[in-house]
This record gives sequence, structure tokens and C-alpha cells, in this order.
Amino acid sequence: MKVIPSRLSTIFSALLFALIITPSLAQDAEASGDPVAGKQLFNQNCAACHALNRKMTGPALANVEQRLYEDEGLDKEWLYTWIKNSAGMISAGDDYANRIYNEYNKAAMTAFPTLSNADIDNILAYTAAPPPAAPVAATAIQAVAVSDGNSSTNDLVLAVLSFVLIVLIAMLYLVNKTLRQIATANGIEIQERAKRTPIWKAFVQNQFLVFVSVIVLLLASAYFAYAYMMQIGIDQGYAPVQPIHYSHKIHAGDNKIECTYCHSSARVSKHSGIPALNVCMNCHKSIYEYKGNPEGPSAEDLANGYTNEFYTAEIKKLYKAVGWDEETQSYTGESQPVEWVRIHNLPDFVYFNHAQHYSVAGVECQTCHGPVEEMEIMYQHAPLTMGWCINCHRETNVQLTTNPYYEKIHEELSQKYGVKELTAAQMGGLECGKCHY
Repeated sequence: MKVIPSRLSTIFSALLFALIITPSLAQDAEASGDPVAGKQLFNQNCAACHALNRKMTGPALANVEQRLYEDEGLDKEWLYTWIKNSAGMISAGDDYANRIYNEYNKAAMTAFPTLSNADIDNILAYTAAPPPAAPVAATAIQAVAVSDGNSSTNDLVLAVLSFVLIVLIAMLYLVNKTLRQIATANGIEIQERAKRTPIWKAFVQNQFLVFVSVIVLLLASAYFAYAYMMQIGIDQGYAPVQPIHYSHKIHAGDNKIECTYCHSSARVSKHSGIPALNVCMNCHKSIYEYKGNPEGPSAEDLANGYTNEFYTAEIKKLYKAVGWDEETQSYTGESQPVEWVRIHNLPDFVYFNHAQHYSVAGVECQTCHGPVEEMEIMYQHAPLTMGWCINCHRETNVQLTTNPYYEKIHEELSQKYGVKELTAAQMGGLECGKCHY
């Protein structure tokens, strides 16, 4: 009788403990933050200067909360204060804040007073969460397996067709041999074909055919010679290999970077210009590797060798050319010139002004350069011939009413041609001196 109350007391105590501890655990779990929401906040606020597993402008942030507590004895409240007002902690003489400030070349951390404690908890949860396994390898194996399967099927079909062809040739040979044997056995004489005049002799003897053939040959030769001569200097489709692989598909397509961010001189200058490497480093100080599609590269990209490792290696080429040390996050001064291969090249006697077309006329870059946002390798889309330019001037209406550049001549030209809209040709776009020196 004494054992049962003891057991009941133990069970009751355990239940009471569970009821008390469960809300506490729930609160701790809630306070630990959401790594999914934290990833979005990290990318929006922190990724420009921090990475999880490597130093950048600032220190690596993987398990930062745990490391600070174990190494420096700093709690989460210190992190709240530091993230919201780092400059205040440095000015107040906080020891660790000043050490970090001096270690990273006195680059002051941006203050984030708008982040709540819950937002910071989410970011810390993301920095503490293990990174998800990349499915790239599985995707690559699957694509290779599909490719190997298709190749094996094609080889099998080719082998079967070759075997059938050999069998048919052998059967025809045997049938011909058997028929000859039967004819010989029955005393049937097989007549060989009578000798005929060779076709080339018959052709030479017919003077009319010779005359017509010569005329046709001369006309065909002139046609092909003219077509060949007209293609000299036309490099449509030209796609040279560049010293550093630059994917317009990734930059202008996937990331929606404006053309004039890199080719800024196109807005105000005759030339569009080759972007300086420091323009690339505006982003690639922080983007040190290519992570690509979360689902992994497509089968087409794998077939062409465009893997995440390939693009990351090209970023390293950029670092080498510009003289960027990833470890110290600083420039070494040992830069190397990049010998870019020019793609679009007009003759020296042709005048073309990018600013006149882009800024004044409002012509889109794709009009001349094609769907750049879809090009993995940049190539010359248009022929860039004189006829191609003239056709564009004849067909393109100039934006007059919304462009103050043309306000003075809009009314006069509209009355002259009796139209409300004017083409570039009607404004003198076909005059020789407009395009030629």
C-alpha cells in the first residue's frame, strides 16, 4: 500500500514538470528564430559584406552567436546592440567592438536600427543552421545517365541498320550469282552491254550544249563571286572566345543588370566602352563563387561545361587580373590587363554615336545587339551593313513629341512631309555626311 502512493507521486511530479517545462521549451524554440526567414534577411542586409564560411569585408558569420559566447563571453544582448548601433559601441570603448573595428581596416559596420530583436534572432538562426546539401552532383549524374542512355540507344539502332544493309547486299550478290548459274546450266547466253560513247565525248561533240553550259557557268561564277565579295567585312554571328568568360545570360538575364550599368558611356559618348574591372568588383568583392540555380545546372549547361565550378573559376581569373587578395580583402597592386576580343567593329570611315541612338532616339540595345539577355557567349547579332542601317532609318519613327531635343524642328518637318510622325530618313538620316566623314 505504501509503494502505490510513491509511484503515483512520482508520476504526478513528472506530469507537473512536463506541463511546466513544455511552455518554456516552446518559448525557447520560438526565441531561437526561423532560419528560412533569416536567410532572406541575411541576403538583404548582410550578404554584401559577410559570408557564412569565409572572411569578406567583415568576418565570417557561421555560428557567430555560439563562437562569441564561447570565446569572448558575449551574449545575444551584445549582438542586438552591436547590430543596431556598432558605431556607438566603438565610441563607448567596448573592447571586442574596437578589436573587430581595427582588425577589418576600420571599416565601420552599417547600423541596422530598423531590425527588431526577432529579425536578429532569425538571422542568427540562419547563421547557425547547417547549409543544405547541394543537389548539383545528383543532377549531373542524372544528366550523364540520360545522355549515356540516349547514346547507347542510337548506337544500337545504327548497328542494326548496318547489319540489315550488309545482309541485303549479300542477298543481292547471291541472287545474281544463282541466276547466272541457272542461265549457264540451261544454255542461255548472257549478253554483255554494248559499248556506248562516253558521255563526255557526246557532250563535247554537241556545240550547243557546250555554249549553254559555258554561259551558265559564267553567270553562276559571277553570282557566287559577287555574293562572296559582299560578305567581306561582315561578321554576323562572330562569337570569339574571351580571356575571361562573361555570361550576359547570367548578368543581364538572370540578375536583370541594366546594360548601361556596365557600358555607362553609351549614354553620353560615341562609344559604349569596355567596362573597367573595378565595375565588376563592385559586385564581385562579395560574390566570390557562383551558386547558380538551386536545382543545379541543366543538362545543356553540363554538356557545354557551364557548371558552378566553371563560373567560380572565371571569378578567380577576375581576381587575378585586378589584383584582389581574398584572404586580406584588399588589392595587392599586382594587376594584369585583360585582352578582351572586340566583337562589333565598324569601318573607320563610318560614324556611329551610341548616345545619339540610346539617349536621344531611345533605341533599345537589343535593336542592334539582339537578345543579349539570352546570350551565354556574346556574338554579333546584326550584319551592321549600310543597307541594314538605311532600312532601320526608313522604318523607325523618331519620338518627337516627348523628346525636347526635336522640339524646334518638329512642327516644320511635320508640315513639310504632311505627317504626324517622322522617320529618321525624313530627318536627313539618309544623307551621306551623317554617317561618313
